[in-house]
Amino acid sequence: MLRLPDHWVWDSWVADDGEAYHLFFLKAPRSEEGPGSRHTRARVGHAVSTDLVAWNECPDALGPLPGGWDDLAIWTGSVVRDDEGVWRLHYTAISERGGLTDQRLGVAVSDNLMSWQRVGDAPLLAIDPRWYKTHPADVAASETWRDPFLVRDPDGDGWHMLVTARAVGGGRNDDGVIGHARSRDLVTWEVCSPLSAPGSGFGQLEVPQVRQVDGQWVLVFTCHPDEQTPEQRARFGEFCTWSVPGDSALGPWHVERARPFTAAPALFAAPLVQRRDGSWCLIGFLNREAEGVDAMEIVDPIPVHLEDGYLVADEQA
Repeated sequence: MLRLPDHWVWDSWVADDGEAYHLFFLKAPRSEEGPGSRHTRARVGHAVSTDLVAWNECPDALGPLPGGWDDLAIWTGSVVRDDEGVWRLHYTAISERGGLTDQRLGVAVSDNLMSWQRVGDAPLLAIDPRWYKTHPADVAASETWRDPFLVRDPDGDGWHMLVTARAVGGGRNDDGVIGHARSRDLVTWEVCSPLSAPGSGFGQLEVPQVRQVDGQWVLVFTCHPDEQTPEQRARFGEFCTWSVPGDSALGPWHVERARPFTAAPALFAAPLVQRRDGSWCLIGFLNREAEGVDAMEIVDPIPVHLEDGYLVADEQA
């Protein structure tokens, strides 16, 4: 478990360098009360572990850059290693100018996962209003354009990025989709149409990730019950982490077929991580703030496997 005495800890993601697991996570001072205040003070913390249980905290990976386009707070992202061995941290950021409703994506690079340098002085790619909802007062801004996750093209033709987004024309809490962009060089990106359709019962597909588990592709995402349709909640109950199988890294992702991870209903923003022995586990935090429970910490690994393509805890087998 990772708990910091002076900071809230929430969304996280993991990079494995072959010797240690590197956990990157959002953090903000515990003096910040409530999500709104906390999210405007967020930065990316860093810790390392050899077993995903005992963590050693490292210097922060990335914080807001005064005077930059990302000068207010840094939010959730993911880390990949490119063909030259350079680690790339793709992240979400907000600015003093745009605030919470102007979410943009950036990238920083590192040779050692410890010291990070931003690439460029502008966002990496802009939202495309043909497919994705933008802010009513600014077509270049959006309240939902975040959580970039990168995966190699299945045919070796570059990379794909999955993004938390909302579809044009979808109803509130029913418009969440997996946004999509692609690049052949990790430098120039093209925004594409979504990898899923609206109308699936989710308002947001947060922290999306795709993994191949025992030969089966699976999409894992988070959606708070408050951002699901009443019909979805009535059908399944109140769960935060969901999964759905697909035919490839790009799906097609039929999110309307998603099922909840029932072993930990409040598990939120949960990275699916492969351990050294080949087994898989979920980590993450428990979103219990509404209950008055302080669970802003990274939990110990929850061993999981697939049943019929969906994630279940090992003890449920």
